[in-house]
Amino acid sequence: MSNHGLMQRDLAVLWHPCTQMHDHETLPVIPVARASGVWLTDHDGKRYIDAISSWWVNIWGHAHPHINTALKAQLDTLEHVILAGFTHEPIVSLSEKLVALAPPGLSRCFYADNGSAAIEVALKMSMHAWRNRGETAKTRFVALSGSYHGETLGALSVTDIPLFSDTYAPLLTPQLRVPSPDWTQAPEGVTPEQFARQQFAVLEDLLKARHAEISAVIVEPLVQGAAGMKMYHPVYLQLLREACTRYGVHLIADEIAVGFGRTGSFFACEQAAITPDFLCLSKALTAGYLPMSVVLTTEDIYQTFYHRYESLKGFLHSHSFTGNPLAARAALASLELFALDPQRRQQAALAQVMTDELAGLQGHDHIRHVRQTGLMGAFDMVQTGGLPFDWRERRGLRVFEAALRNGVLLRPIGNTVYFMPPYVMSADELRHVIRTAAEAVDEACAAPAHGHDNGVSLP
Repeated sequence: MSNHGLMQRDLAVLWHPCTQMHDHETLPVIPVARASGVWLTDHDGKRYIDAISSWWVNIWGHAHPHINTALKAQLDTLEHVILAGFTHEPIVSLSEKLVALAPPGLSRCFYADNGSAAIEVALKMSMHAWRNRGETAKTRFVALSGSYHGETLGALSVTDIPLFSDTYAPLLTPQLRVPSPDWTQAPEGVTPEQFARQQFAVLEDLLKARHAEISAVIVEPLVQGAAGMKMYHPVYLQLLREACTRYGVHLIADEIAVGFGRTGSFFACEQAAITPDFLCLSKALTAGYLPMSVVLTTEDIYQTFYHRYESLKGFLHSHSFTGNPLAARAALASLELFALDPQRRQQAALAQVMTDELAGLQGHDHIRHVRQTGLMGAFDMVQTGGLPFDWRERRGLRVFEAALRNGVLLRPIGNTVYFMPPYVMSADELRHVIRTAAEAVDEACAAPAHGHDNGVSLP
């Protein structure tokens, strides 16, 4: 089968996510025939380096032999069973391992099937736990400006990406917002730590004034992904944990994008030495093989729901595919790879390569705010002189096109170019990715603007 044949069939029946389909009248979709390691191969044999782990999930690359073997064995044993009143070995083992790896005090695992669903679970569980304790006024949530927590209605209500939240505002329950500690917004001469402390003061004032109605604060620890890889100092998380405890408010840590080693520690919360009340995980949980998410919480919160069924104190949430054995087995196999000491050293070495390559972009005419947390790197495209481009010019789309022509899959967020490579990428491959990105930026910024395009420009 050729690329062209599959593309024509695709465009006749599919509606792609986070995509303005009109773009594909001139920009072909890429039909992937097979994948291995960091490489995607189309039907005409052209290869592309997957520099973003296919939406941040394939941390071990594609078709990893260890995970493949585990899934094949599980397929011959148990593919699915209802988790209500039944259980199975893969989900019990996975829960035991996650509890052992999580920040101390998180002892219970509740499973769903995607990241947005995990956020829905945490929001509902927080409010319901307060209700079970007689705190019925605590129904509001606080999120950071620029936050992204998913696109189902509850998750979208604590998301602050205007393209999403403004469009569907009539369907959403209004929640509370506070300024982000994103250090790229800090005034000149103010350090990331100082800025984080300054920004936290606004949240502290809000908690002090309105804690009686606030159920939880929800944050993406260390990096706000869909906002454009906005990074902040861990002191913000330390101050937040202390304040939530002091004012009797839950803390929800959305580590869907930043968990499983992406920030340099296994969980981002570790860098602030805190334990949230809820830890939401998905994406890399199954290394990109199958949909699954989990919310870890404390024994104290679990006990608020432990009661007679007819009392309505039981938690009310379910998914048909909760705890799927195949997904659980993939997650277990992924966790086994983390246990290999040579792999840990390779991740650290790869992060250093990223540091070195990004350092070479400092001073580039069209690049500002070069930043990195673990194996997450990013920079912003700007006009000559440092002024930002209007996002409607869609310079990021031009970077995407230029990089594809050179065999690299990037997916800029507006004017932010970022890198989230699979952990199995080689040093030379990562160098090639970042240098290709810089060349793509030169090409995108040199092209004249064609007016404003109000089409969708999404992560």
